[in-house]
Amino acid sequence: MSESQPDPVVFEAEITPHRSLSPRGLRLIVGSVCLVSLCTTSMFWYLGAWPIAGFNGGEILLAMVLLRTHARSRKRRELLLLSGRSLRILRTDAQGRASEHSLAPFWLNVTLQERPGRVPGLYVSARGQQMEVATALGEPEKRDLAAALADAVHRLKNPVFDNPQLRPEPG
Repeated sequence: MSESQPDPVVFEAEITPHRSLSPRGLRLIVGSVCLVSLCTTSMFWYLGAWPIAGFNGGEILLAMVLLRTHARSRKRRELLLLSGRSLRILRTDAQGRASEHSLAPFWLNVTLQERPGRVPGLYVSARGQQMEVATALGEPEKRDLAAALADAVHRLKNPVFDNPQLRPEPG
């Protein structure tokens, strides 16, 4: 095979963190929180407890910063590409910065490390290099990914050759 031809991908998985809020939903939540806060602050101001306004403003600011941070993490991605040449791990962090790591496929081991009381860790290792992957997944999804990736690695290491000349003759 020449260097110009890409090696076919035998396994591909894209891992993204689950985000239940759409941008529109985030705006609705922030608007609702601000409206309720304005009503509460107005009531306390009217009753003469005007220092409450400063504390309430601080709480609203903190809530908006946390919701914004949550929304920005939507950019996180992890892509696992297994081919005959390598397991490529392409990561994009919350700020949009991309990084790529590559491991040799024929030395590759897939390990699911149990951690009591926590989601197990999924590690891929080859020739002294070890990396944790799929940190954004929950336990069932991580177990499914570990089984699928281990199966793909096994199929890559142990190909089945079908030679029609070696098949038994019918009947």
